[in-house]
Amino acid sequence: MRRYVVAVKTKRMIRNDLSTVPALYEHDVVAWSVEQVRLLRAGLLDQIDIEHIADEIEDVGKSEERELVSRLAVLLAHLLEWQAQPGLRSASWERTLRHQRKRARRRLDKTPSLQPKLHDPEWVDDVWDDAVVLAVKETGLDITNFAAACPWLLADVILEDWLP
Repeated sequence: MRRYVVAVKTKRMIRNDLSTVPALYEHDVVAWSVEQVRLLRAGLLDQIDIEHIADEIEDVGKSEERELVSRLAVLLAHLLEWQAQPGLRSASWERTLRHQRKRARRRLDKTPSLQPKLHDPEWVDDVWDDAVVLAVKETGLDITNFAAACPWLLADVILEDWLP
């Protein structure tokens, strides 16, 4: 039977058999990740928790995409508000637009594989739906005041000075 050392929340070291690796993942993902890194760096590939490592790597990509969706939805919502409520425009609003654009561009710079999402109609529809929900909440306007589909190219929307 193989044995290895696992760090737990109490920071003391205990010995467990391999059958507890998934249990550690469920109980303390940080301790699990420390142990997986140790095993990988030691070249003990036959002892790693392959299934959960694959899940975690997949989640990293999903997290990056969720961050971009969130930034773009907020940006689009503010652009919808900008368009629907011209009398309420302010310097603060412009700063928010700049900030959201900057953060969206930064996300795209750090994860260029997300660029094609800006041109994926289904993905854009999902972002648009989130944006409209936000705009309705913020403005109090009826959903029918907003287009059913995004009328703008997301590649344009993230440009520094673009406005509808």
